[in-house]
Amino acid sequence: MLNFCGIRILLDCPLDLSALLAFSPIPTSLDWLSVVESYNTEANDFDSRAGFGKRQKIEKLLHAKSLLFAEPWYKTVNNLQLWNSSFIDVVLISSPMGIMGLPFLTRMKGFSAKIYVTEASARLGQLMMEDLISMHGEFRHFYGPEESNFPSWLRQEELEILPSELREIILGKDGLELGGWMPLYSAADVKDCMLKIHTLNYAEEACYNGTLVIKAFSSGMEIGSCNWILNSPKGDIAYVSGSSFISAHAMPFDYRSLQGTCALIYSDFSLGDTQDSEDGDNYSVSAAKLQSMSSQDLAGFNHNFDENSEEKEKLDFICSNAINYIKEGGSVLIPIDRLGTILLLLEEMTASLEASDLKVPVYIISSKAEELLALLNIIPEWLCKQRQEKLFAGEQLFAHVKLLKEKKIHVVPAIHSRELLINWQEPCIVFCPHWSMRMGPVVHLLRRWCGCPNSLLILEDVLNLELALLPFQPVAMKVLQCLFPSGIGLRTVQPLLKLLRPKTVLCPEELRLQINLSSENSFSVLYYSEAETLKVPYRKHNSEIKIATDLASHFYWKTFKKEEINITKLKGELRMENGRHHLLLETDNKNSSSNSSSLEHCGLPDSEKLMAALSKMGISGKIQHGMSDAKSQTVCIIHIEDPYKASIEIGTTGTIITTADENVASSIYKIIDNILNAV
Repeated sequence: MLNFCGIRILLDCPLDLSALLAFSPIPTSLDWLSVVESYNTEANDFDSRAGFGKRQKIEKLLHAKSLLFAEPWYKTVNNLQLWNSSFIDVVLISSPMGIMGLPFLTRMKGFSAKIYVTEASARLGQLMMEDLISMHGEFRHFYGPEESNFPSWLRQEELEILPSELREIILGKDGLELGGWMPLYSAADVKDCMLKIHTLNYAEEACYNGTLVIKAFSSGMEIGSCNWILNSPKGDIAYVSGSSFISAHAMPFDYRSLQGTCALIYSDFSLGDTQDSEDGDNYSVSAAKLQSMSSQDLAGFNHNFDENSEEKEKLDFICSNAINYIKEGGSVLIPIDRLGTILLLLEEMTASLEASDLKVPVYIISSKAEELLALLNIIPEWLCKQRQEKLFAGEQLFAHVKLLKEKKIHVVPAIHSRELLINWQEPCIVFCPHWSMRMGPVVHLLRRWCGCPNSLLILEDVLNLELALLPFQPVAMKVLQCLFPSGIGLRTVQPLLKLLRPKTVLCPEELRLQINLSSENSFSVLYYSEAETLKVPYRKHNSEIKIATDLASHFYWKTFKKEEINITKLKGELRMENGRHHLLLETDNKNSSSNSSSLEHCGLPDSEKLMAALSKMGISGKIQHGMSDAKSQTVCIIHIEDPYKASIEIGTTGTIITTADENVASSIYKIIDNILNAV
């Protein structure tokens, strides 16, 4: 949450979908009977212990029956339901994943904030939310309507006997995240949420309340993902979300537009450089390493990226493994959620099949897959230069268009759809969303193939692979875990920040221990952490004002050489519009800047010059210097004795003429006026 110029801004509203690991997929009939029997046994054991006093805290061992057999709730920002949503003025969404928790917020009473998101992220995010609701519907159909608004698994006595791994997912490491769980929103909530969104193109300006100018710039992470610039008359702030220099599908990272801001919030939490690892039959592919680069190297990085480099080699490695398992008669399951990764793998996988002369069907199973693939053909402005050049050359933006026409890939909405049942054959390759492998087609297919050693499961980096596969044990199929680039590498953070040249950088506390941001940098570094308020200097050294050329040409400027400033006097109206000060002058002669009837004076009169000027006018007096008290604002007092009585008190903030005769006061004023700079 950012408070900028009195405007409260929420930066992204995602879901922690990894928390779904605590739940069991919808059980089979045999599994459900086993769970009911196990529950009855535990209940009898509890009754037998009840006579011995309080319930004993006995932690269960982690196994498939330990998972929560209930309709899942979803984990978002802690205690979101306790927020006063009316206090939020603006919400900025940086990616399709950053919108996944937004309907929880927009359905709250009193919410009236302006929501800004790129057009592509809004459309992709809506499809993802609708797909999640569709898959979640299986749970509601199986478990039926909830009997209360507070499920039994959230009760303290139930949490205490859960295995520690599950308890940590639900409560968090500090045990304070119980308030982050909420039941899933409805399709109506999503529709209402999308009606409240204001979509933007890259570099398009949006002005909030006449004060704050908001602009989005490509982050290179996904189609439509962005970083933000917030500009006001007092200063500007850049917000850097997950970003990537390497993108073979999305618009490249536009870091040049983020240069020279007063403050920069760095929030790319994908910080770790991964390492190669191999464990038994499971393989791991390292992420692309971004080496330390000079500013010149970094500036050319987007344009010099070669798709046939390490990233291409990694995709080839994955595809070659898939081909090998298919030749052994096994099938390949690819439950990956990142759109860019799916598109690249789909292209490479089908090309590998053609090169190997294998006639193997490829299925894409998702309730929104058809809409998503159709959308990709009409948003070329959000794609990288290589894809746009294909469009100008008369080629298809992505290979799936041709593959669909040739019926080399089949897009179906669900695992039980009629088209899939008619055309299904094995071995095959299946792409589908997984949401932590707890719902959707991946569950049914894993149960079908988990016992086949010739089948292959290809996953992106999963935080807890053992827990993810727990409901499907024993697993004989091979697992290939792929770590694709998901942010700016550690080695690139410092050269990037040097290139951006902000005055102040705000980094997550986690970064303090992972990288040493040198004290020799031209910027200062502050670290922020959860649930703490951090005050950030962001003001510009100079303010700017927009004045019409015809008005500025009529100004009468006065130069004060000692102060080295130019001053003009005017009367008009100062307005704030589109984040800029605008000056509107009154044009009548009475209020003209050349009207000298009411002069403004700058500085204090010099007492010696004033005494000399008074003497020339035949006025004599004596100087009494100010009191030695440091708190006194009086510099000196001139007492006039002849030809009339008067006094002139020169202070730090003004000069006071005291006399009984108005004409005398006017005469002394004219003398002071002649020795002061007037405007």
